[in-house]
Amino acid sequence: MDVKQFKQSVIEKKKPVSISPSLQSLWWEACGDWKKAHDVLQGLSDEEGAWIHAYLHRKEGELSNANYWYARAKKEMPEYSLREEWSHLVDKFL
Repeated sequence: MDVKQFKQSVIEKKKPVSISPSLQSLWWEACGDWKKAHDVLQGLSDEEGAWIHAYLHRKEGELSNANYWYARAKKEMPEYSLREEWSHLVDKFL
């Protein structure tokens, strides 16, 4: 699966089978269910989960909380758009 196919699955609202929790979170967020996306991450304590957690809180507008999670992920909050960050995350974790 590539980014284009992943994006198509969002458009069709057909979650891909056997994707990682990180990708599940990104999928749910793109489908408009921020809470479900956040819930998926609750059990993840690694840097990957922290990075997506940061993205979600940035998307929510909770920038101080996002900065906390970016620090846990050993990343800085990007200066590019949320859409670009989402695509970058999907590409990274596919």
